[in-house]
Parts: sequence; C-alpha cells; structure tokens
Amino acid sequence: MLTIGDIQLKNRVVLAPMAGVCNPAFRLIAKEFGTGLVCAEMVSDKAILHGNKRTHDMLFVDEREKPMSLQIFGGDRHSLVEAAKVVDQDSNADIIDINMGCPAPKINKIDAGARWLLDPNKINEMVAAVVANVSKPVTVKMRIGWDHDHIYVIDNAKAVEAAGGKAISLHARTRQQLYTGQADWSYIKQAKEAVSIPVIGNGDVMTPEDAKRMLDTTGCDGVMIGRGALGNPWMLYRTVEYLKTGELLPDPTAEEKVRIAILHMDRLINLKGEQVAMREMRKHLSWYLKGLKGSAKIKDSIMEETKRDEMVRILHNFLENQPSLAGSAADYEAVPFVQVQCATPASV
Repeated sequence: MLTIGDIQLKNRVVLAPMAGVCNPAFRLIAKEFGTGLVCAEMVSDKAILHGNKRTHDMLFVDEREKPMSLQIFGGDRHSLVEAAKVVDQDSNADIIDINMGCPAPKINKIDAGARWLLDPNKINEMVAAVVANVSKPVTVKMRIGWDHDHIYVIDNAKAVEAAGGKAISLHARTRQQLYTGQADWSYIKQAKEAVSIPVIGNGDVMTPEDAKRMLDTTGCDGVMIGRGALGNPWMLYRTVEYLKTGELLPDPTAEEKVRIAILHMDRLINLKGEQVAMREMRKHLSWYLKGLKGSAKIKDSIMEETKRDEMVRILHNFLENQPSLAGSAADYEAVPFVQVQCATPASV
C-alpha cells in the first residue's frame, strides 16, 4: 500500500490533478472505479484568498471521494501559506498538494508552477513555509526540469523532502516538452533513489501494462494516471486489478461508456447547472466515445447541443442504431460501479 503522511491509500493508483477535468463529478467516478487517491484541479492561492464563489466551489470535497488531495499554486510565499491555511482549516481534503509542474506561460510568469524547477532553494523555502503552517500532509507535483539543459530533479526532490514534504508526484517530462515527446522514466528512478519519501510516477501511463512497467523499472511507490483516464475511468479500475491480480480485464462496451458518460453529465449538471455543464461535457463526451464505431457521425450534434435531455437522446439513439455495440447483462458486472444505471430521457 501507499502511505502519504498519516493517510493510507488502498492501492497505488492515483488520478492526476488535471485542470478543467478533475472536479467532484469526475473525481467521484474515479474513486468509485477503485482509485486509491484522487487529486483536484489546481486552484490559485490568490483566488482562494479573494474567496469568490467559483473558487469556493473548487474547494468542495464530496466525502465519498476521500482520501483526496487538493492542489494549490502561487509564486508569493505569504499568499501561498495563507491559501494553504484556508485549505487546511476550511476544507475536508486530506492532502495539500503544491503545483510546481504547470508549464503554462501565464502561470510561470507569476513565478509559479514549473518556474520553481530552476531553484531548489526556493522549493525548500516555499514548501517548508507551508508545512510549518498546516496540519495536513503536504505533497508536491513537479516535472523533471525546466528544459533539457536545466534538469535538477534530484536536488529538487531532496529540497521537498528536507522541507517536510510527505510525497512527490513526478511527471517525467520537462516544462519545455509540455505534453509532447516521450516521458523519460529514468528520472523517476533517480528521484526515488534520492529520497525516502514516496515518489509517484507520472507520464505516458496509458495502459495497465504501462503502470506495472513503470513500477517495476523505476521502483516508484505509486502511479499517477492523467490523460489515460479521460473518458476512460475503466483504465483506472483495470490498472488497480492488473496490479493486484495480474488479470487484464476487457475494455468497456459502448453501452457501458454511454451509461457512465450520462451519469458523469448528470453529476456535472448538479454541480454547475445545465448551461455550464453541457458546455464542459462536450469534450468529455468526445473522449468517452473516442474509438467507437459510428461515433464520428454524432460528433457535430454533441458539440452543438445545449440541453441535457436532447444529449441523452442523441447518445441513446447512437446505441440503438448500432445494435452490435450493445452490451449484455454480464457487462453490468464488469466492475461494481457500472451497476449504477444512468437516467433515461425525460418524457416529452
């Protein structure tokens, strides 16, 4: 098992804190699919201190998600500490994670995110300041370096440990790479060998076999899955089971995918209202339907639809017109969670 501070996880599979994705609607699905730890999308320290409603909503934690990690970012020590104290005292998150891996220029120009990777001393100073002012375990998500000429992954990992950080999640790409090229897992191995706190590997884990290979080749303590779970929470469950039993479970049927996609949509509507949720669900639905035969034919309809019931009809009609894609009753037992039934379209 993987333990972070005093928080013991039930397995070594972690959902990455993806911006615009990891709200409570998706995090809860990931948790119900067996994920050991779910991480919320990053929140600005300044936004937390300003206390607007949107930010307050981003700090919401459903008890069913726990244990969960809430990620903050910022470049100023005082505001980062004060924001961490808000999360510590006013949120029921279990772990406070500090982002130092975001490659976005608008984040880096305020001396936040991946910008810290150039200065191990700042990492130590900022993490130590947060640790000293909160009671919850503090972790860090970082990249291996700023670019290939500035990779200080060992010094940075040691700085986190020396500051009292309880774990490191390491995306094995540089800031310069963004999400392109290949993740270099050898740096995960280097970080693991350099510190005694848990190191969670991240980058290019798209299959359960990838997860096992990362654990075996790097010796890391856990595996963080990001893009591999987009529209595919089954990847999380299949990875948990593969690491536990060695059994590679089948991919979900089209019926399973549509059922969970609608459940995801309904939870997002409950969270944000129909107007906002329907705009956000368009990208999720494209991910859920990716690779399914005939799905390209309804892509335009999905990208234009603004009403929940009409979207459900589109998805149900897609299944009805593709009878060969429908799943059997046995599919409901593929994972415990798929026994949850999605709602049907409202009566006209």
